[in-house]
Amino acid sequence: MSGADTLQTFSIDLPDQDAAMALAGEAESTLHRLEALTGAALVLRGLSVQLRGRPSQLERAAGLIELLRPLWQEGQSITQVDVQTALTALDTGRGDEHQQLGRQVLARSQNGRLLRPRTLKQKAYVEAMERHDLTLALGPAGTGKTFLAAVQAVRMLQERKVERLILTRPAVEAGERLGFLPGDLQQKVDPYLRPLYDALHTLLGQDKTAALIEKNVIEVAPLAYMRGRTLAEAFVILDEAQNTTAAQMRMVLTRLGEGSRMVVTGDPTQIDLPAGQLSGLIEAAQVLEGVEGVAICRLTAADVVRHPLVQRLVNAYASRDAARVASSPGRRFDGRREQLQP
Repeated sequence: MSGADTLQTFSIDLPDQDAAMALAGEAESTLHRLEALTGAALVLRGLSVQLRGRPSQLERAAGLIELLRPLWQEGQSITQVDVQTALTALDTGRGDEHQQLGRQVLARSQNGRLLRPRTLKQKAYVEAMERHDLTLALGPAGTGKTFLAAVQAVRMLQERKVERLILTRPAVEAGERLGFLPGDLQQKVDPYLRPLYDALHTLLGQDKTAALIEKNVIEVAPLAYMRGRTLAEAFVILDEAQNTTAAQMRMVLTRLGEGSRMVVTGDPTQIDLPAGQLSGLIEAAQVLEGVEGVAICRLTAADVVRHPLVQRLVNAYASRDAARVASSPGRRFDGRREQLQP
């Protein structure tokens, strides 16, 4: 039997019980996942993980455990997304970049979870928001576009780099329905702004969020409220921007005042505008490419950090859309309808 086929063993010591539990996962699910991906056998014994397998299997398993170290070393839970991201980094020779990613803690949630970018493109997105006055983030659902923007906004508010947060999104379905909803206008549009509230509650808690909204330090408002204003010393998030018209997008971008930052997020495959109406997000991404002070980040299905099934769903729909385009030359598919190319 060659040396490459000889089964070998070695162990990795863990600093404490929290790290051991984090690496093992619930019912040792993370260890089982690592076994399936590497072929090595992993057994948790006290404060060490014992690995057994062929040298190539051990090298791969140890490499994955090392890339996940920033999580388990701090007792943070490890998700399937974390494992898959580490595996991709290992297979593409980007392990060093991934380790830096694991050390980039942005904030701590109300339940003590460390918040950080979880893919390399998310890391680039965070860095773009730090360096640019205007950042456009385009990508499918679940890629953290809105949440990471909210994290960056709260960080800048807490560091007193801005005086207030302004979060807005279009309510494209509201035109015919608002009159039938109970309450005043703010209560009518609240359902459309719920994802922004959810992000703030995760970061600040409901009580502190409510207090800051009451003091007008945080303003959560529909897009129509932005017209005619100058947004100075503020961090502005325009969410669901794929549903802005070209005129609305131009309006909100030109509201940016002195000392302000703006992040515009949206998913070009989920446009709800009437047929034939150009998305302001798509136009802005084209018009502003290469403009000084503007960053355009494009996230993909590989950056989905929700349930692992979401990534597969995004890929399935993308494949279907690509097949439609291939079978109908001269047409393009934008996620809502097929349109003739001009």
